[in-house]
Amino acid sequence: MIDFDSVWLTLRLAFFSTLILMLLATPLAYWLARTDAAIKPLVEAVTALPLVLPPTVLGFYLLILFSPNSHIGSMWVEATGQTLSFSFTGILIASVVHSLPFAVQPLQASLEAVGQRPEELARSLGARPLDAFLSITVPMARRGFLTAAVLGFAHTVGEFGVILMVGGNIPGRTRVISIDIYTSVETLDYSRAHALSILMLCFSFVVLLLVFVVNRRYPIRT
Repeated sequence: MIDFDSVWLTLRLAFFSTLILMLLATPLAYWLARTDAAIKPLVEAVTALPLVLPPTVLGFYLLILFSPNSHIGSMWVEATGQTLSFSFTGILIASVVHSLPFAVQPLQASLEAVGQRPEELARSLGARPLDAFLSITVPMARRGFLTAAVLGFAHTVGEFGVILMVGGNIPGRTRVISIDIYTSVETLDYSRAHALSILMLCFSFVVLLLVFVVNRRYPIRT
């Protein structure tokens, strides 16, 4: 049978992770799409690092960073009375870091395709920079925003290595669907492993279908 605790935890993690991702990725992608600064390749490389870095390596260093022996970890313990590692907050931060390139890159590509001219025209007519961005650029780049949100959500749902390293396998707290499948196989509970795997397979197919539909329905117009 499906453990709905892990399903609910996974959905909650993916929702908050996607929300934070969009808040962080939008200004970063906008800057990358508009800047010619010399450090742009460095920022792009750092942002894309989770794409090639083994999740266990990223999770290992995040685990050290979240440790009560580190400055960040000790400050968190003093403020909350709980450790940042092996907690929902810890796996949320890890998920955001690991999924960041999946949100930044589609946004950056869409913003580069739109270009600066629409905003410049809007500002020449008296629009403020933020108004021009929200009313002109965002609608024109909506495909990038939708793709970034869908991919960020889906990638968080499918995360395993980073979550296991940072959060462990605590039922109701850090045991997401991917870890639940692993645990089910370890305990020879293949019926639950099958049920969860089929759920993930269907979800992955729907996500990919949605991305292709969005890209076809909302072409970028400059």
